[in-house]
Amino acid sequence: MLRLLNLELQKLLLNRTSKVLIFISFVLPFTVLILSSIKIDFFGFFTLELGELGIFNFPIIWHITTFFASQFKFFFAIVVVSMIGNEYSNKTLKQNLIDGLSKKEFILSKFYTIVFFSLIATLLIALASFFIGLYYSSYTEAAIIVRETSFLLAYFVKLIGFFSLCLFFGMLVKRSAFALAFLFILYILEWIVFGIISWQANMDLAGKIQAFFPLKSMYNLIDQPFQRVMMTKFPEKGDLMYDYAVHWHEIFIVLGWTAIFIFLSYRLLKKRDL
Repeated sequence: MLRLLNLELQKLLLNRTSKVLIFISFVLPFTVLILSSIKIDFFGFFTLELGELGIFNFPIIWHITTFFASQFKFFFAIVVVSMIGNEYSNKTLKQNLIDGLSKKEFILSKFYTIVFFSLIATLLIALASFFIGLYYSSYTEAAIIVRETSFLLAYFVKLIGFFSLCLFFGMLVKRSAFALAFLFILYILEWIVFGIISWQANMDLAGKIQAFFPLKSMYNLIDQPFQRVMMTKFPEKGDLMYDYAVHWHEIFIVLGWTAIFIFLSYRLLKKRDL
């Protein structure tokens, strides 16, 4: 595993564009640090400080930061599809196979890289959230701090699932731009199917089926936290209640899609005449 991971990391670090995108994908989520210190002056009448709103307290901070950071996964997605596009355009895929690398090892090297960068991103967000939470939280008991750290697991699984989808599209079309375009096409198709099911049956059934779609299932891992913030400010409003927790069945759905995408990537490569 380490040999395959090291091989892929060497390729990425020799590519200037990949290095820049990797750097951006790691740095941008840390803008949450900037958000925590923002103070907005409303014409001298009062000052709004985001950190004082309670959104960076334990345990809600795990929800806030992972949701916010997951919005920047597109940058590393470019790296993933570029990994495949460069292999074909630079003829390095064929050369690697000639040098003794099997097709299975080739796909595994990509997958190990995805897991590696997803793990690093998760650890960085965990550290940032921990220190911000310590600074702003009134309660720093261990039980409160570790509560809802399941959002970190959801974030990790979400990244692996999304990047595995990008890997599959990269293998399917061999071109970075087209692979990224397929993401938007899939997003549109999911909503079209949802609309058709809603029209032919009902919204409840459509929602249950939509939860198994690739992109929707990944989104469901970390639901939007804005409504939760409103719940804390207006606890008397029962209509704001919603289920924001991380559920194991949602994690297993995304892990299932991850396995499918990796398997299909391997099957595509195995059947392809290089």
